[in-house]
Amino acid sequence: MTTIVNTPPATNESGNNIRMAVGIIALVVVIYLFFLYGLPALRNVQTGAPQINVPTQIIVPDEVDVNINQAK
Repeated sequence: MTTIVNTPPATNESGNNIRMAVGIIALVVVIYLFFLYGLPALRNVQTGAPQINVPTQIIVPDEVDVNINQAK
């Protein structure tokens, strides 16, 4: 006598389509935000040339109080 095994059908096949649609929508939103904020920010980055003749300004006090003796 032969045994016939009937495999049950897949539980839910439509869930994969919904996940793919949500993933595509999320990807479109990320790409939109990149074009909206990322590209203008990258275009406005300006690396200025370094200044060569910058005057140095050092403030030196007139007196330096060095108290070596500690109070007892």
